[in-house]
Amino acid sequence: MTTATEPGYADLPRLISLMTGDDKHSAASESTVDVLWVLYDRVLDVTPENFREPDRDRFLLSKGHGPMAYYAVLTAKGFLAEAELPTWSDPVSRLGHHPDRRRIPGVEISSGSLGHGLPIALGTALGLRARGLTGPKVVTLVGDAELDEGSNHEAIVVAARAGLENLTAVVIDNQSSTRGWPGGIARRFAVEGWETRTVSGRDHDALHDAFTAAHPGRPLAVVAVVEPKG
Repeated sequence: MTTATEPGYADLPRLISLMTGDDKHSAASESTVDVLWVLYDRVLDVTPENFREPDRDRFLLSKGHGPMAYYAVLTAKGFLAEAELPTWSDPVSRLGHHPDRRRIPGVEISSGSLGHGLPIALGTALGLRARGLTGPKVVTLVGDAELDEGSNHEAIVVAARAGLENLTAVVIDNQSSTRGWPGGIARRFAVEGWETRTVSGRDHDALHDAFTAAHPGRPLAVVAVVEPKG
């Protein structure tokens, strides 16, 4: 007799391999897999049982193109059935090349168009504050190239001025931005008043520590450095 066990980190490559047909965005998936796993496994309080509760943590995938790693993690954590993965992006599948919040349990925003995740996360954090919900974390994952979009820079300024301690932006740095920023990505946030931490995007303990160490009165930006794109 065998006992079924919940899929773990070691199962993610197999789960990702079940989804084929979007090779163009495979790098987007590979660059995020470790950050996604640490968030869902060790940081966020969001589960298939509580994802509709007001006091849940919120995760917003701004880097929504190439969501194979996201779907794999959601599957490992029980939001999706593994049997859905091989048919992803089929006309009858709810798993598209961009995640759809109306169709996939646990998905907070429909994403993939660059530059929207951080502004929406800012609004989400402000909305929670207005409702008196100060406990839930709001975490958004963006790509370094997304920071070329002006809407992100407006959100960076406002979030720091508002002292949104419950807001975290994790930036995947695979050196794909067009021009970069003087002093690096972390400095772009630090000059506006964010707490910043730069760690390896493959080091699970370092990521966990970066996400969970206190940053009173300030939003947090975690720069997760991975292999250069291409």
